[in-house]
Amino acid sequence: MSEKVILERSYRATLDEVWELWTSKEGIEAWWGPEGFKVEVQSLEVKTGGHMQWSMIADAPEMVEAMKQMGQKVRTEHRNTFSEVKPKTLLVWSAPADFIPGVKSYPMNDRAEFSVEGGQVTVRVVLQRMHDEMWTSRKKMGWEMQLAKLEKVLSARSKS
Repeated sequence: MSEKVILERSYRATLDEVWELWTSKEGIEAWWGPEGFKVEVQSLEVKTGGHMQWSMIADAPEMVEAMKQMGQKVRTEHRNTFSEVKPKTLLVWSAPADFIPGVKSYPMNDRAEFSVEGGQVTVRVVLQRMHDEMWTSRKKMGWEMQLAKLEKVLSARSKS
């Protein structure tokens, strides 16, 4: 089994639009986080060695209840460290998996690669697997939801 989970999506948008949504406070808050959650960015420095401090907050009543039933916090604090940033090409970050009850914190190293072809921007997200298949599946589902939210934000922008 591969150590990575790869998700790839293409968007009818400009590279500038997609990059801005990945690298600005307003952009990230518009789409980051799975359905039923919102994200608040406290600080963001998109450069090699920079950080993003953010909170993921369950804001849909059914997600609030689900989190409580799983013994999870409704609001979790996160800190990503950018280990490599190549503008409009690559983001590589590390973040601790320190939010799982009963599991010792460990680093997760993920990346997003950006390319343009035929008027579309392709985003390839490469995710490190988590400590077990259930959590890897949750991470993958969360990213699939996030990338779908990114599509909605880009579509709404193109119509305005």
